[in-house]
Amino acid sequence: MHTPSSAADHYELYYWPGIPGRGEFVRLVCEDAGVPYLDVARRPVEDGGGEQAVVRALESLPGLPAFAPPILRVGELVIAQTANICRFLGERHDLAPGTDGGRAEAMQLQLTVTDLVAEVHDTHHPIAVSQYYEDQKPAAKLRAAAFRDERLPKFLGYFERVLQRRGGPWLLGDACCHADLSVLQALLGLEYAFPRAFARASAATPKLLGLRDRVAARPRIAAYLASPRRQAFNEHGIFRHYPELDPA
Repeated sequence: MHTPSSAADHYELYYWPGIPGRGEFVRLVCEDAGVPYLDVARRPVEDGGGEQAVVRALESLPGLPAFAPPILRVGELVIAQTANICRFLGERHDLAPGTDGGRAEAMQLQLTVTDLVAEVHDTHHPIAVSQYYEDQKPAAKLRAAAFRDERLPKFLGYFERVLQRRGGPWLLGDACCHADLSVLQALLGLEYAFPRAFARASAATPKLLGLRDRVAARPRIAAYLASPRRQAFNEHGIFRHYPELDPA
């Protein structure tokens, strides 16, 4: 059942400034739902923003401690983990199915996006997050080759099968849900990070490309993507373009 939000709801998003990262999946749900949110760390440092805002949130927000950002705060309620936050927002703002089974399916898709994002991250940090990419290039080339040749087609093919089985136009049928929004971000990120490999693999997934275009054309999403609030992909986030990891 949809839980209507209160006019008193005040969403605070805590995520590292300067990169879209995992925080962008949360932003897209807020943007499509048309709900205001405060992107805390993107405020000036003198106004309580910057990286230290995220560090403080990890150390001092109430409730269950978060392992890592993104973190969403609604009053005294504090929620972490990207998929969990997207589910929470989707169910509050009519971006989730109305049945238990449908909501579980949406979460299944959201968690599959989470798996994909983790594998993308590991193409440029296959040994350790604490090491720079430059310190693990040989391993990154091997990991990226396996991702391009094996995992990328498998992930794209999975979402294509979902669309075929449900008949579209959205992943779960007739209504857009939070998982559709996350798939958009994942596809845009893949196209940025691996333009050659993505072009090859996505040639076999026309329905998935159609979904990407439909989500991007939703009025609030289109306005957001064209706005200065949308942060560009860069080589500090999850989706990074290193030409040597995406050869012809």
